[in-house]
Amino acid sequence: MPARPSRSRIRALCVYCGSSNAVASRHLAAAAELGRLAAGRGVEIVFGGGRVGLMGALADGALEAGGRVTGIIPEHLRDLEVGHDGVSEMIVVDSMHTRKRRMFELSDAFCALPGGLGTLDETFEIVTWKQLGLHDKPVLLVNLDGFWDPLLALLAHQLEAGYIRPQHAGLYRVVESIESVFDTLDAAPPPSHPADSKRM
Repeated sequence: MPARPSRSRIRALCVYCGSSNAVASRHLAAAAELGRLAAGRGVEIVFGGGRVGLMGALADGALEAGGRVTGIIPEHLRDLEVGHDGVSEMIVVDSMHTRKRRMFELSDAFCALPGGLGTLDETFEIVTWKQLGLHDKPVLLVNLDGFWDPLLALLAHQLEAGYIRPQHAGLYRVVESIESVFDTLDAAPPPSHPADSKRM
């Protein structure tokens, strides 16, 4: 199915999220809703390629609504993470780092839903790359049910203790609902400089 014209300034959204089914059903439903909203706006979903947990719900929501979904998964995780066979395109890469860099290259913005260690790793790397000036793409934390409150408290503590500079507190935005994601992304200023994936 050809991609529909985008109603958003964002053409492709990278979503970091959990790959476990043993989580709150409302989080799975929220991931599916994000996929549906992206499809309705003509925004491609770029994600880690799994078919379980929030990853699977996200992809299924977008696909069922006629959207385009690109999964990116390392060869050694394809079976472990139960790769999603129904996506529009599955890109198999050689390493975790290549996966993150390829997700970055294909995306105009980044969004973190609830997840575990992998989600934290991906989110912090994309924020750190932004801190280092390697890109200026929007990054969102979707704080469903206050899920990210403990992390936000830690970041506030690091800021107060001097380990995060005040100007870096604006490297990401926090939204409280799926419905706020695309309005917030569309309102974000365009990147101030080109991305530099060669130094990542």
